[in-house]
Amino acid sequence: MDERFLGQLLLTGVPGPELDADTARRFKILQPGGFILFGRNIKSPEQLRKLIDDLRDLSHTEPIITIDQEGGRVSRLRLIGAEPPNAVALRDKNDPALIRQHGKLTAEILRLFGFNLNLCPVLDISHDDAADNSLKGRCYGRDAQEVITKAGIFNRTMRAGGILSCGKHFPTYGSADVDPHEELPVIRRTKQELLADEILPYTALLPELDSLMIGHAYFPDFDPQRPRWPSSLSHNIITKFLRDQLGFDKGLVMTDDLDMGAILNEVTFEQAIQQAILAGNDMVMICHRIEMVEQAFEHLKGLPELNLQLAQERMQHAKAKLSAPKKWSMDEFDRINEDIQQLRVDVLGEEAAANLSVEDGKRSPVELY
Repeated sequence: MDERFLGQLLLTGVPGPELDADTARRFKILQPGGFILFGRNIKSPEQLRKLIDDLRDLSHTEPIITIDQEGGRVSRLRLIGAEPPNAVALRDKNDPALIRQHGKLTAEILRLFGFNLNLCPVLDISHDDAADNSLKGRCYGRDAQEVITKAGIFNRTMRAGGILSCGKHFPTYGSADVDPHEELPVIRRTKQELLADEILPYTALLPELDSLMIGHAYFPDFDPQRPRWPSSLSHNIITKFLRDQLGFDKGLVMTDDLDMGAILNEVTFEQAIQQAILAGNDMVMICHRIEMVEQAFEHLKGLPELNLQLAQERMQHAKAKLSAPKKWSMDEFDRINEDIQQLRVDVLGEEAAANLSVEDGKRSPVELY
């Protein structure tokens, strides 16, 4: 395997709102397969488009440019524009046309900036809307069928607009009782219980999903011999279950952020990088410790040729579907932004729409990034 390809397995964050010389040099050498942007990267519409253009310009192969633009508190673009309604608000409004509009506008705003993959839809089932597991406001359904129906509408419409999708968080965070940003959840659901409930949205929507994100949780039923082994590093969950049993053998699979407490508190950085690829992931996500991407590259060297070859093939398959950015226009941004605000009003009503999402009490890092 040509070592120059190894950078394609890295999905990395970017330090700030513009590329400094050191970061540009690092990325030009490593050639990451994708970049994920957060609030720290967003200051104005024109600045964001320039940052994305700069990232594309230094990449020899068209990169994945991604973001968490779900709706509600997990909407990075609300820093420079209107905040779309979240999945729970759309779920409870129960109007398929409004969900379609959300998918359409999400694709339009992302294409305008140059994004080509959105880290959604969330396919977790909400067993408790108030649970402290990072999912508050983010789930399209209280049961599998509701998630399938409503997340499916959003997914199809967004993809029709030229933005690739990523179902998350496989196998589930819905049964977690702690926030994986802070510590490793232990989920004692058996494989059969998951297949009868939390996995149903995936089995229904896998043919329509461009990629999947693997969550960080320990499932004793899958890895009884490896106590507290995260699902994102589990060969039994990713290769044997997701790829071999459920048939997602050609699909792009990525870890959730390896900078989360569920990983940092349990394994070394070298273990996280190497075991993620050995488990069957195609991309390892390093969102915040950007200075570690060179170490990650080094840790990828020497992994078995078969694992690297399969990852390369799946990356190429996914990248063949990427759409080019739309021509930048501030007028178009203003038009889409107005439509997003109108969608917010249509879903929430005038009075509630005026209040942006701020989670009461303890806030998850997923909101603060």
